[in-house]
Amino acid sequence: MARLVHVARLYPEVGQVGKLDGQGHAARGLWNLLHEWHIMCREHRRSALPLAAVDRQMREARKSPPEGFEWLSLLPAQACQQVLKQYQAAWKRCYAGLARPPRFRFRRRARLAVDVPQASGLQVIRRSRRWGVLSVPGVGRVRFRWTRPLPGVSRGVPGRLTGARLVREVNGWHVVFRIETPDVRPEPHGGPVVGVDRGVTRTLALSDGSFRDLPVLLSVGEAGRLLRLERKAARQRRARARGAATSNRLTRTYDQIARVRARTKRRRDDWAHKVTTGI
Repeated sequence: MARLVHVARLYPEVGQVGKLDGQGHAARGLWNLLHEWHIMCREHRRSALPLAAVDRQMREARKSPPEGFEWLSLLPAQACQQVLKQYQAAWKRCYAGLARPPRFRFRRRARLAVDVPQASGLQVIRRSRRWGVLSVPGVGRVRFRWTRPLPGVSRGVPGRLTGARLVREVNGWHVVFRIETPDVRPEPHGGPVVGVDRGVTRTLALSDGSFRDLPVLLSVGEAGRLLRLERKAARQRRARARGAATSNRLTRTYDQIARVRARTKRRRDDWAHKVTTGI
């Protein structure tokens, strides 16, 4: 079985956005609690508790949260278990030399994410040619952009959905579907072989003598807006005292810059996928 992912943009309502943000920050806070507990055990030279014992304590804390930890009840039980599994997997990757040690996730810089590990809880339905609907525990039915057939929902599509992960990007929330499909060996290509070289002046140079150039990704108005925002951020940084916290206005300007740059990235990736598929 081959494991694939499909990313689709969510279009939650105003009240649902607040619930998704609350679950994302609850998952981030739970990660920080686990990391703080791990550091405390290392400082006192104590062995870490088994995974089952930590899971039992999290369940008890969700049912009757201590004072100041009421936000734990915002996160569904299965999402809490996924945070614990991800934290354990992060240390395993670190010990194997594949990644850096886990760190605290700060509120402004962290990428919010919530897991829905079981596909049965999603209840994905296609409403029209462009729209689909899925269920998010604790949030309700949320619309998403339908851009490709999904196994188990569309007829004749092999494979199955195994779960999903909700991720907040600079342009809003997205759903990442986990898909398992049968391994399919591609048919041998009967055409000529073409070599591709990446360059600076010309984006792609092919061995047959043709070129593929990256188009201008931002319009004149978008490029001018990005320049104005970058100059505005520079002025706000100069006005801030050294060592002072980032102001809300500067943070808002950074978010606006990130949205424009994310649009550039999406257009660049779209061009790369279409050109390489054509080649």
